[in-house]
Amino acid sequence: MRYLPLALLAFCLSSFPAFAQEPTKFRAGAAASNITPPLGGAIIGGFAPFPATHIHDELHARCLVLDDGKTKLVFVVCDILGLDRLVSDEARRVIQKDLGIPPDNVMISATHTHSACSALGKDARVIRDQMDEYQRFVAIRIVDGVKRAVNLLRPAEIAWGTAEAPEHVFNRRWFLKPESKSLVNPFGKVDKVRMNPPGGSPDLIEPAGPTDPTISFLAVREPGGRPISIFATYSLHYVGGVGSGHISSDYYGMCCEELARLQKADAQSPPFVALLANGTSGDINNVNFRKPRPRKEPYEQMKYVAHDVAGKIHAALAKTKYHSAVSLASRYREVPIGVRHPDAELLAWAKKTVEEKPPVKGKTDLTRIYAQRTLRMAEHPKTLNMPLQAFRVGEVVLATMPCEVFCEIGLEYRKRHPGRPAFMVSLNHGYYGYLPTPRHFKLGGYETWMGTNRLEREASTKMLDALTKMTAEMIP
Repeated sequence: MRYLPLALLAFCLSSFPAFAQEPTKFRAGAAASNITPPLGGAIIGGFAPFPATHIHDELHARCLVLDDGKTKLVFVVCDILGLDRLVSDEARRVIQKDLGIPPDNVMISATHTHSACSALGKDARVIRDQMDEYQRFVAIRIVDGVKRAVNLLRPAEIAWGTAEAPEHVFNRRWFLKPESKSLVNPFGKVDKVRMNPPGGSPDLIEPAGPTDPTISFLAVREPGGRPISIFATYSLHYVGGVGSGHISSDYYGMCCEELARLQKADAQSPPFVALLANGTSGDINNVNFRKPRPRKEPYEQMKYVAHDVAGKIHAALAKTKYHSAVSLASRYREVPIGVRHPDAELLAWAKKTVEEKPPVKGKTDLTRIYAQRTLRMAEHPKTLNMPLQAFRVGEVVLATMPCEVFCEIGLEYRKRHPGRPAFMVSLNHGYYGYLPTPRHFKLGGYETWMGTNRLEREASTKMLDALTKMTAEMIP
């Protein structure tokens, strides 16, 4: 006979492996590793580090792994001010060696809590090739967290959405009246804008930039059941208001804990793990300069913001649609960007200032601090390779930069991808200072000063253009 009997044909088809008959199942797993440093280490975030004397809440590297059957994507958010590129490179190297996940598929960012010890080394403006003890510890714990998340991979569904929280974000760069004395910077020049001006000052004119009120999120759960993880971003620098000498994850950690409670998953096994990454908040904080709020008790404002953000995410989840199968993709590039160097006049000023202004114990001298930073910037190479990364999760696209990224850069990235959920994560795979747009250099202000800002004026334009191309490559 030329044709197989139907019974024999059915038998042959049933003998094929299951993966040839059924679509691959989407999977997800999440875990968190404790990265709290010992007491006594230097808490950074201000101009003068001080020793940690108490741990208010533990710090974590929160990890989420997504798997579409062909590609695994890894999200890691660390409760630290920033991480040196060495930490990210080492963690991704070991993840590839032990788990087979390519470094291009692993995203490792910092929240930017100002109440943590440094994973940037002794001086973030000095480029080193060796990690210190705490940096090695953080890298190891990141790897541990990712391994545990992979161990917990299970069938999952994924949803995405947004919520709005405009009441917590304020642009901290302000135009002031030209005669304002607070516009004089540490270099003896006069800026056009001031970062964190005196609240309620009659010199206030208007903010120098926008805010981004959007909370963007991904949510994964077991099919029709228990939550696994939420990965969210919000463009708020940090909240602060901690106890003296306290280590804290700031509102990021509080928000993650509240999400677990709202999901009724705070005692769940395997654990529910929420991640809140820093969006584009380089010029955004939680201070209303027009109407300063009354002084509050430590952690009071932080808890208010954290619980409200968590509540808004939780409410938005009810409106989302879960998908049992999505495709994943990633792109990673290293783009050479010019580094700022002092000219002869500025270098001479810096040397003279350091020689003539010895440090005074207990006093913060910004002029001397920026003279020292200027000297260190003179030792930098002409260019540095910026690690840029983009992920696609179903319809969602997200991009990253290794800087404290200005809000309008994130807004522009979203604008370049209309009709598609798009958002950005800051402080990923390194810390290279603030990233203003070119127009802000003409205005001056803290975020543009030599030493606070390290990259060329066109850095944000070049990096955003590269990320736009990388993202377009992933879109079917």
